[in-house]
Amino acid sequence: MNLILQATHDIRAEPLAYLQQLAGTQNIAKIAPNVWCLHGAQIHAQLSAYCFAQQIDFGFVPAAQKLSDFGSVVMDMDSTLINIECIDEIADMQGLKPQVAQITEAAMRGELDFAESLRRRVALLKGLDESALQRVYDERLQLNPGAEKMLLVLKKYGIKTLLVSGGFMFFSERLKARLGLDCAYANTLEVEHGKLTGRVLGDIVDAQAKANFLIQTREALSLQASQVVAMGDGANDLLMMRAARMGIAYHAKPVVREQASYALNFVGLDGLCHLLGSH
Repeated sequence: MNLILQATHDIRAEPLAYLQQLAGTQNIAKIAPNVWCLHGAQIHAQLSAYCFAQQIDFGFVPAAQKLSDFGSVVMDMDSTLINIECIDEIADMQGLKPQVAQITEAAMRGELDFAESLRRRVALLKGLDESALQRVYDERLQLNPGAEKMLLVLKKYGIKTLLVSGGFMFFSERLKARLGLDCAYANTLEVEHGKLTGRVLGDIVDAQAKANFLIQTREALSLQASQVVAMGDGANDLLMMRAARMGIAYHAKPVVREQASYALNFVGLDGLCHLLGSH
């Protein structure tokens, strides 16, 4: 196995030497700025806690793994591809961000049923002008660090990029067009006479719907489960992460980090590429 080490800072010689000792290897190579590969590494119980304390992301990957082994990456939207929870920012237009954000956080931690939590939050938005959605997109929505670099690498290797969200199509469709994503799937807010009704149209995109989307798109692309990666940050992403070969927790809640194949706690989204084999 290879041990991939990544950080937002230059990893100093002392922690590198200690990690080599823990991993039982002297075969080390720098594969990108702030990214190192320890070849022939062994798992050690102390490695995880040490890396976290040093703000280093790590992952053990098969030595022969390469990007061309994969066919699709399925991404969550809010707080994964983008830096905000859209519904919280929409609620801020109503002066209700604290109330809605509290429900969002509980749902992300897995303490509330997602579908019910979404209905409760959307109901609070009743009467808001539809124009508030565009304001959130224009004024508050930003891509998370490394997003464009990650997408560039994935597209170079022909890997399909799929966006699935418990958020809203208003945002996912705009991101799909802007970033050249292959597919987007999310909830639709009901609008009447230019105002939000406080309801969601159709079935809510919850955890099971996300997993179903991953499986359906995988089959439509004639891919095996071993060729699919899923990335998310909340409890609502766990089922789709389990349906993929590799589940990536991106700056995620503890419940997600604990169950993911890999956790990117510090580096940007482009850290995914080094785990998949772009070295």
